Amino acid sequence: MAAAIPDGQPVNADPPRGRIAAVEWPTLILLLATYAAWLAITRAYGRWPLPAVAAGTTLLLILHSSLQHEIIHGHPTRRAGLNRLLGMVPLSLWLPYDRYRDSHLAHHEDARLTDPHDDPESYYLAPDAWARAGGFERAMLKVQQTLAGRVLVGAFWRIGAFLAAEVRALVDGLPGRRRAWLVHLAWCVPVILWLDLVCGMPLWLYAVAMVVPANGILLIRSFAEHRATPRVRERIALVERSWILGPLFLFNNLHSLHHEAPMIPWYRYLARYRTERGRLIAENGGLVYATYFEVARRFLWRAHDVLPHPMGRIPDRMSDQAGRG
Repeated sequence: MAAAIPDGQPVNADPPRGRIAAVEWPTLILLLATYAAWLAITRAYGRWPLPAVAAGTTLLLILHSSLQHEIIHGHPTRRAGLNRLLGMVPLSLWLPYDRYRDSHLAHHEDARLTDPHDDPESYYLAPDAWARAGGFERAMLKVQQTLAGRVLVGAFWRIGAFLAAEVRALVDGLPGRRRAWLVHLAWCVPVILWLDLVCGMPLWLYAVAMVVPANGILLIRSFAEHRATPRVRERIALVERSWILGPLFLFNNLHSLHHEAPMIPWYRYLARYRTERGRLIAENGGLVYATYFEVARRFLWRAHDVLPHPMGRIPDRMSDQAGRG
């Protein structure tokens, strides 16, 4: 069911069920081709120059993450179990698919977007959390408010912060975490055995030269996706013309459209956006970037926003509606 935002407009509105293909073949074929290409390029380690293997594998890890994101939103089939199986292979090793799914679907509760407590993908901190942060943590978080810092420092920091939070959750016995990690680690075994025994690739090299750079490039996409504002639609940005990173992100750069209708498959985004462009820009208050080069020009060395959430927390629906009168 679509959530309702405070002004009564639907979000996450999906196309009618009858218009969803039983199998989205472009997505399925791309996913299978990505797995095949990953096997081929990693197998070429030692025969191809390392920069070529590292670059090719990094691009495939980015594409695989984008495909996992598609799968989380009900693609490429109508069978949730089959979709999960297709997305479970942990090519990046550090992020369990089930944890990614749960966290990302919580992020799609659009009424809570950017809230530091309720949005797991928020880059804002609650004011009390900011007050408790030590000097080193504050410095590292401030650096990551610039695009350069997010890519260069955040590529390591975000992985480490996620894993540290997961360890705390496991120690605290939070529901579902142990199972998610046991499943994930079981799936990591064939990936690691392939890299080690078949390809002869050191695991540290795979992590440092491929996994971390892929994470850094993915952080370009999320860097300016959201801003904390009172109006829900105005929290979601658009990056319009991205002919290099856009295909790697499966056009999730058109982020306002994605939040409105996540059941649209990636290969229909551009046509849908051309039809809905004027309305989407009007509703998101003109939070539009021409390209990621514009994002870089504006924020490469300057902070995208303040770290403490400017409203402390997103108001709940009742108070938000009351505030609108």
